[in-house]
Amino acid sequence: MDHNNRAVCPVCKSDLLVLKYVATYEYSYIIDSNAPGINNTKELFPHLYDNREQKDNKQYIECSTCGTNYPCYFNKWTDMINATTIQKAIDSAYLSKQMINE
Repeated sequence: MDHNNRAVCPVCKSDLLVLKYVATYEYSYIIDSNAPGINNTKELFPHLYDNREQKDNKQYIECSTCGTNYPCYFNKWTDMINATTIQKAIDSAYLSKQMINE
């Protein structure tokens, strides 16, 4: 992204922004004769699960300077996403927060 064309936080005007994705997963291990999980034999390795199901997720842009976060959702990252579209997402979330707090 060009340094002259950057999205900024409307609260503190910083351009130090981070897109964060938080997800919660449930891991299942089938209990068999030698250890929990078909893929585990002598000990339980958490990464050798039998099933994984996503339970929750959220995305947001967070300002590294003031800590304000702006909920957003990106399902694809394309050439159409640039500083302007990111700024529009931030501004929309900011205005929504302002309206809720009134």
